[in-house]
Amino acid sequence: MQSSNFHHNFHLFFDGLGLPPQSGNGPEHMTLGPQIGGGGIRRFIPRPDLEVVLSELRFTRDFTLPIETKTPMVEIHYGLQGSRQVRIENRQYEFVPDMCSLQLIREAKTRFEFGGNQSYLMLAIGLPVASFHHFMEDLSGTRKVDFFSLLGRKPFRLFQEAIDPAATIVLNRLRQALQTPGTRKLEVECCALELLLSSFQSFLIGEKPLKLSARDTPKIRQARDIIMERMADPPSLVQLSRMVGLNDFKLKIGFNEMYGTTVYGYLREKRLEKALLLLQQGELNVNETSLAIGYSNPSYFSEAFRAKYGVNPGSLNRRSGLK
Repeated sequence: MQSSNFHHNFHLFFDGLGLPPQSGNGPEHMTLGPQIGGGGIRRFIPRPDLEVVLSELRFTRDFTLPIETKTPMVEIHYGLQGSRQVRIENRQYEFVPDMCSLQLIREAKTRFEFGGNQSYLMLAIGLPVASFHHFMEDLSGTRKVDFFSLLGRKPFRLFQEAIDPAATIVLNRLRQALQTPGTRKLEVECCALELLLSSFQSFLIGEKPLKLSARDTPKIRQARDIIMERMADPPSLVQLSRMVGLNDFKLKIGFNEMYGTTVYGYLREKRLEKALLLLQQGELNVNETSLAIGYSNPSYFSEAFRAKYGVNPGSLNRRSGLK
């Protein structure tokens, strides 16, 4: 597949940070100069139409980086630490920790604003428009999602939501791969594609705008964010409906339309995904994990976990040294 020179947009960002010239298809580890701050950027190009960038930066003072993108591209961005502002064509956007952002970028004047004495940890995956369109096709070659239709006349469009536990697992795997010498391109590419699929399904493919009004869609997203934030103690469906300003019938229908399941079916899946992440981290035992995700009965939690993953949660604890 032919790839446009969307990598140039990343080069502009690296150049603005005073990082050394990029040698080609990587991998590269570029260190931020002491006159600006500390940390650096790890850059990988597992295939010509895919760029993966892990940034761990700290600035000694407030830092502004203006660039002008030249090539249309798509990027998903995971903010893991540090809040920053981005101004694009005189409009301000905020990027905060624990958020996934899908960005559609055309030629635009952009200004990144970083705060001093603040650590930033970010992971970005970029691809050209041609590859985005390829991924949006079904097996018959039909494509219903178009980059330029989504943008209209705008130079930039942003979709944002909280990072879900399933994506966190893949992110951790990808970060470990990027920092391990000898990692194969295949592993980086597979993780990147899995994250792209997750964000595309959430922001673009999962939506069916023919039935939901433009006013209803953000309310359904808000309901999803609320149950993710209050996973251990979620509101009732009636309470959730009042919190987002929809009646419970429209919330049930709209949620199923956007996410392909019921509100509490979705919550159950995300609870178990978070439980897997917590158990893999090895800091909580089974009972503590059960309570952390909202299961008051550890036996019921173990049964649900075993049904989803095919293993007992206690087996993961034994691997991490917990009982």
